[in-house]
Amino acid sequence: MRVKGDIAAGLVRNLLEEKGTPHAHALQQAEVLVEAELRGHPSHGLQRLPRILTRIDKGLIDPRTRGKSHWRTPSFLDVDGLRGLGPVVALQACAILAERASSTGVAVAGIRNSNHLGMLAYYVERLANEGIIGIALSSSEALVHPYGGTTALLGTNPLAIAVPTSDRPLVVDLATSVVSMGKIHHHAANGSAIPEGWARDSDGGVTTNAANAMKGSIAPFGDAKGYALGMALELLVASIAGSSLAPEVRGTLDADAVCNKGDVLIAVDVGRQPQVLACFSSYLDRIRQSRPADPMRPVTVPGDGARSRRERALNDGFEISGNLWDELKALSRSNEALVKGIAQ
Repeated sequence: MRVKGDIAAGLVRNLLEEKGTPHAHALQQAEVLVEAELRGHPSHGLQRLPRILTRIDKGLIDPRTRGKSHWRTPSFLDVDGLRGLGPVVALQACAILAERASSTGVAVAGIRNSNHLGMLAYYVERLANEGIIGIALSSSEALVHPYGGTTALLGTNPLAIAVPTSDRPLVVDLATSVVSMGKIHHHAANGSAIPEGWARDSDGGVTTNAANAMKGSIAPFGDAKGYALGMALELLVASIAGSSLAPEVRGTLDADAVCNKGDVLIAVDVGRQPQVLACFSSYLDRIRQSRPADPMRPVTVPGDGARSRRERALNDGFEISGNLWDELKALSRSNEALVKGIAQ
């Protein structure tokens, strides 16, 4: 099923507003979910919507709040998300950080008691578009096994960085696991196998069955390197945000528990120096224009692929699975006009 981004966003907004979500908050949550789809990351897109709606019904998400924050020091913002929608709480924190970083140079937010942020690239790119270096860290349930181990004890602990240039910012967004659990859920929903090496099953054996992988553990990327980075981010997020460690974290992949993972946002304002930003752009272009190993595959820099996919999807729409389409239709009976309009 091919879907246009504006139609999908309208459907998401309507469903959220039916649950008592203020219009502005519904806009923000919808944009984050649809942006993930447009950029080719369905694991962080519409497949999360049914769970979000269920969590609102159960009181695990309060869609009305932006969270509560105070400056613990001149450059450290302590944020209690008050169970708010992740994007709403994070975007409020981003706005506060950007303003403070203009005077302090660096501003950091530790966020707890919020919900899943979605794609971290979205937040750091917004900061970079304002001429500010953006860094985002997040934690999750225990989904990743240690290097040399078989039991899930670490989060996927993603990291995103965006650096402004005179053109498009450099945007890096990666999990410290070889893949996100959301992507494994996406394979399971579509009944497709996962590559060997992604995950182990509940007995510790290597598996290509996505459903079995959901009950087991994911491998760290780059073996010992991803494991080390993931462990460092695990402790870093917990210490800054005051959140739980992975074995005790719940609430990003279920509809039954309060979300107790943590998020960290960092804004660095080094001054909008046109010559420096132009130098960065030239450097990235030099990399793009370098000799490729495969003449049919030009060299790219992080963020290029997502931008290309987004441009195509804005014109042509994006694919969602038939199973997800059926689920959204079932949730959307009071939005009959949108449901009919979503198919192209």
